[in-house]
Amino acid sequence: MRLLHTSDWHLGRAFHRVNMLGAQAAFIGHLVTTVREREVDAVVVSGDVYDRAVPPLAAVELFDDALHRLADLGVPTVMISGNHDSARRLGVGAGLIGRAGIHLRTDSTAAGTPVVLEDAFGDVAFYGLPYLEPALVKDEFGVEKASHEAVLAAAMDRVRADLAARARGRQGIGRTRSVVLAHAFVTGGEPSDSERDITVGGVASVPAGVFDGVDYVALGHLHGSQTLTERVRYSGSPLPYSFSEAEHRKTMWLVDLDADGSVAAERIDCPVPRALARVRGTLEELLADPALARHEEAWVEATLTDAVRPADPMARLAERFPHTLSLVFAPERGPDGPDVSYARRLAGRSDQEIAEDFVAHVRGAGPDEREQGVLRDAFDAVRADDVVREVAR
Repeated sequence: MRLLHTSDWHLGRAFHRVNMLGAQAAFIGHLVTTVREREVDAVVVSGDVYDRAVPPLAAVELFDDALHRLADLGVPTVMISGNHDSARRLGVGAGLIGRAGIHLRTDSTAAGTPVVLEDAFGDVAFYGLPYLEPALVKDEFGVEKASHEAVLAAAMDRVRADLAARARGRQGIGRTRSVVLAHAFVTGGEPSDSERDITVGGVASVPAGVFDGVDYVALGHLHGSQTLTERVRYSGSPLPYSFSEAEHRKTMWLVDLDADGSVAAERIDCPVPRALARVRGTLEELLADPALARHEEAWVEATLTDAVRPADPMARLAERFPHTLSLVFAPERGPDGPDVSYARRLAGRSDQEIAEDFVAHVRGAGPDEREQGVLRDAFDAVRADDVVREVAR
């Protein structure tokens, strides 16, 4: 069976105020063309279809167009909700849409109920694990600790139990092969700046071993295409959503699942609306350096290292780099210099670390282990409450 694995469309998202809807529509067209020309048997979309729980109408219309075009091809599609989606909204009409071969899996209670497709060698069971917010689903899965690893492990126990009951396919030929769709941060994956933080209890990631026992794991959440093992892969987002993705090669995975469950995978490049470039130096260096000519038509993030902020830097940069979207000031001073910005001092630090530093600053000593736990619980509660509020909108 030939699968096309994609994720993290983030329909409705902009790139530094640039409307990406046209680029997203071009990607959908490319996806449909790939399905047709490469004779794909099933499409899997591993979450974050939309960029937010209540997407703009134009994004909903593009999603509707994608569903119709995939259904017209007669190629089954399995989709799950991600942490940016509203699972309840995305899942509206799932039963009816499923009759057209578009299978939306947004309900955590159905983790062990697969979409079963057939090929010449028997059955392939597709298990859709939507993004599992630990605080919201821990009771459903009967786990004591609200952690990503605990709820995903419990969901995978249901998958393995169902799969064990399908030792042979419905037609009695071969064994039932298995594909799991999941939206999670798996240990070993490389994040970028554009994924929403899903840290719970100080931990965001889960070990890849959670998914042992299945033939292929189609992951979503991280925006870079990655191979964690031959059977566990991220497709990454089809478009860039931050300058931290400047070095990404945006692709989908074309996966051939053989009769014995072995996997062969090929990367299919996605359309590039415009190259990304990160340039650094003084303003005069950036304006004069001939080596930067290759970036003149790219979307540019410029980091200026001038000791004194120059006059009209954005206007002057735009004369050479008309698509400059981001301007960062990073004067070359010591890291503890008096003029270092608050934002630079906090760059790369988690909310927990910032809070612990604040405690240390105001009382002269950092929080002890018990106090660190109180802070973690507080941040987890606020984040879970944000999720509930967003979904309820």
